[in-house]
Amino acid sequence: MTFQPSMRNKIEGFSVIGGLRRRYWNGITADLWDVECASYAGGYYVARDPRLFILLDQRGRGRPAIKRTAREAGLPQDSRLSPISYIPAEMDLWADIKDVEFVRHLDIHFHADTVARRLGEDFDPQRLKEPQLLFADTRITALAELIAAEIDNPAPLNDLYGDGLALALLIDVIKLAKIAPRKRGCLAPWQIRRVTEFIDAHCLRNIRLEELSTLVGLSQSHFSHSFKASTGMAPHDWQMNARLCRAKELLKSGEQPLTAIAAETGFADHAHFSRVFRKHVGVAPSQWKKSQFA
Repeated sequence: MTFQPSMRNKIEGFSVIGGLRRRYWNGITADLWDVECASYAGGYYVARDPRLFILLDQRGRGRPAIKRTAREAGLPQDSRLSPISYIPAEMDLWADIKDVEFVRHLDIHFHADTVARRLGEDFDPQRLKEPQLLFADTRITALAELIAAEIDNPAPLNDLYGDGLALALLIDVIKLAKIAPRKRGCLAPWQIRRVTEFIDAHCLRNIRLEELSTLVGLSQSHFSHSFKASTGMAPHDWQMNARLCRAKELLKSGEQPLTAIAAETGFADHAHFSRVFRKHVGVAPSQWKKSQFA
């Protein structure tokens, strides 16, 4: 897959040496830049896709200052002490560069959907939304140097080489660990967490199965089967339990009549509420309430 990164930027004071060197891999684009800097250089960058910025070399007595907004003072970036930044999609990144003569850096852009698909269903795409700015890691730096050398190579090796290096680098940055095999047909832990948190937050309204399956990228039938295999209950039953938990909290407060609690927790009427409560809890709401104050 040839993936063309999209960026918005407004920069000044840079002069590219030798032009842009770029390589495409499966859902990954890597750019190598050698840049001469004026006495002041800088600006801002916003990318549509997540990316890694790795400072490989710099010359001059100054240090680039990296910041999230134009008004911040910024933190210094150093090619030895803080060369690496992971920037999620659509996150602004500003740079002020004073008294720096030369910068060599590697930009690696990732197509989020392609990368998530390649890493498998155990990978939570939310992890691509967590920024990590100005850190050092010798293993990541070593991978970046190998990628830069491959981009510079006039006789490139098989695409699997650069692709493997770039994917390994991203895995290292997001610390994607190998997890134990799970029971066949079950959801991944991140999928269970995302769905149950969504149900708990929206349990008082009608939640469509399509909404839940879309959250984890599965078909409705696949999701429904896997959710029950993972939790022991159907999505509708999980939502009903969440409603009943809310109802119990209101019953314990002792301030509202049963008709009001039924309406507030999404039941059609008092009779419907009482019938469902008795089915799931084993006693009527009024009896359960009395037992809490006995």
